[in-house]
Amino acid sequence: MATVTLNEVSKRYQDVVAVDDMNLEIRDGEFLTLVGPSGCGKSTTMEMVAGLTMPTEGEVYIGDREVTNLPPKDRGVAMVFQNIALFPHMNVYDNISFGLRLRDYDKEEIDRRVNRAVETVQLEGMLDRMPDELSGGQRQRVAIARAIVRNPDAFLMDEPLANLDAKLRVHMRTELQRLHRELETTTIYVTHDQAEAMTMSDRIAVIDGGELQQLAPPLVCYNEPANLFVAGFIGSPSMNLVDGVFENESFACPAFSVEVDSSVRIADGTAVTLGVRPEDIYAVEQVEELDAPSEVIQARTDVLEPMGDEIFVTLIVEGEGEGEDDETELLMSVSPDSDLTENEPVEIVLDRSKVHLFDTESGDAIVHGVTRSPEVAADGGDR
Repeated sequence: MATVTLNEVSKRYQDVVAVDDMNLEIRDGEFLTLVGPSGCGKSTTMEMVAGLTMPTEGEVYIGDREVTNLPPKDRGVAMVFQNIALFPHMNVYDNISFGLRLRDYDKEEIDRRVNRAVETVQLEGMLDRMPDELSGGQRQRVAIARAIVRNPDAFLMDEPLANLDAKLRVHMRTELQRLHRELETTTIYVTHDQAEAMTMSDRIAVIDGGELQQLAPPLVCYNEPANLFVAGFIGSPSMNLVDGVFENESFACPAFSVEVDSSVRIADGTAVTLGVRPEDIYAVEQVEELDAPSEVIQARTDVLEPMGDEIFVTLIVEGEGEGEDDETELLMSVSPDSDLTENEPVEIVLDRSKVHLFDTESGDAIVHGVTRSPEVAADGGDR
């Protein structure tokens, strides 16, 4: 096991900046997920750790050793890819042991490592099977076992579950968590799937445009996003974001206003964006559940999306003007036994303790919870 450190690492391809001045430390034994949209630089970042891509600038360390210019085989890492890439003409034993045989390990040591890895990933009794005789999940376990036998300082996993069906992905998430708990090996995991990032990670590094946006435990990124990008990206469905202005100790937009605690110091006239998650919007009948509800907001239901354990309700909040620009759309989550129907008036309130304000121009968070002091916006992990 070892720490993995990126020190001011950048990667440029002519005029394209894939990774920009990345500073990142993955702790010894930590499970850290790099998450972001396609093309954000997360896979490039991992490839620079693995040695598959050389950085344009900066240094990469694994433990106390600088590995920036070392080839992949000398870095002490093992990778599991989205494309499982098993040798179709080799059985499970030969696929798992291939790397060890290339390095001339003796037969006794190879058998010991293979048997331990097979037991870890629960593939006992399958060593003689060929890849085409295995399910997708079993093939992925073979690929993981092939990495385990290396006894690496760090595991690097690049979207290893992306090609599995939805049910199997959920199962393999659980298996990977158990595996990490047992091996306690430093793991860097790349995905664009928020569910994987939120459920598996000790911390997540949210990346956009090659830049690190926030580095923090999953629930910190969810509850205290560092900026508008993280607020809109983390969470499914994403946070409602409404542009407005701060005036008279309130957030105001054409459709509604929300009172802000007087301790939140924002100059009148400042362009701010309000953020509120669907589960933090309530029908007025539930106001007794809240310690700090907003003023009642008049809305009408538009589209209802039953999800089984909840219903997502798209709301239209009309402003004082008559144009569509004065309308605001909000997404609310309600109980599956709700009797709401489409196109009916509804009165809602926001939980002000869960309302976020962001500086519209810079995108940075100002405050998380408009009933509290603004310094909480500075506690959302490293950036």
